[in-house]
Amino acid sequence: MSVDSVKRPPSGPRAEQKRLAIVRAARELFLRDGFGVGMDTIAAEAGVSKVTVYNHFGSKEALFTAVITDALDEPLAGESAAALEGLADAEDLRAALVEAARSWVHAVRTNTEVTALRNLVAAEVHRFPELGEAWKHRSTEGHHPAVANALRTLADQGRLEIPDLEVAVIQFYGLLVFPHMVFSAYGTHIDEDLTDRLITSGVDVFLDHYGTRGAK
Repeated sequence: MSVDSVKRPPSGPRAEQKRLAIVRAARELFLRDGFGVGMDTIAAEAGVSKVTVYNHFGSKEALFTAVITDALDEPLAGESAAALEGLADAEDLRAALVEAARSWVHAVRTNTEVTALRNLVAAEVHRFPELGEAWKHRSTEGHHPAVANALRTLADQGRLEIPDLEVAVIQFYGLLVFPHMVFSAYGTHIDEDLTDRLITSGVDVFLDHYGTRGAK
């Protein structure tokens, strides 16, 4: 199949407005009804035709992946994004990483919809294995571009030694965010004191492994 024969999603300002409306409607309905909700229901909620939904996303799995991807970006927006971007100019890398991590973890802990969407993936994947396949084919950097970009920049500056960026992103995410995801999946949470201890020790573990001499 040639590149020209591959159907591209609609583009332009009006198309982007429709795409955002579809994602918003799908997010609300997936949270309310699960992955089994019909595409016609999503289309009606978004105020577009079902054909328009398929023109933009091609399948319900692709739409669900878009919803989750947008949700994953939310904790890394605003203050969290600014903190990550500021790492490149930080004189004290450890202190800057701790502050960036605090902002990121706080956003993750307090965004209840993102938590609900993550739990929805876990709950639905046994009924809809194709959903897991669609999600699996996205790269780690695609899931967490803000983190990947921050770590890549620090490596380019020579402040971190990162031979495998994909592994480093997962480890950074695992040290800081995964504990809260595990606890939230069981309907509980980690208290503030333990959260801060996990953050500071997690940053230290990460820097002990990836930090260059004099960069900490």
